[in-house]
Amino acid sequence: MIERKDVLSLPYLKKADFSGSYEGLRFRFRKAENGEGGQPALEVAAWEGPYCYDVTPEGKKQRTEVSFSEEGIVQGIAWLNGIWEAEPERWKAAKGAW
Repeated sequence: MIERKDVLSLPYLKKADFSGSYEGLRFRFRKAENGEGGQPALEVAAWEGPYCYDVTPEGKKQRTEVSFSEEGIVQGIAWLNGIWEAEPERWKAAKGAW
């Protein structure tokens, strides 16, 4: 499972996107400027490997938006783990395609 230590800090996320993968599940954390109430938010995206975010078709990506905070990072990780747990065979098959 993805753990908090696997995702970089808020100061990093203020300046750059962070992407990673877990067992065929690719993911990206990105600062979104126009979150709820005009406050910065954290967009978390997930998609099947092997390709990077930029070349994966939009229809194959899933997204959620959480607060741009430590709590938001934890919520994003929980969301990603939930996606993986809902379809582990799908993600493992995607990993095998690499």
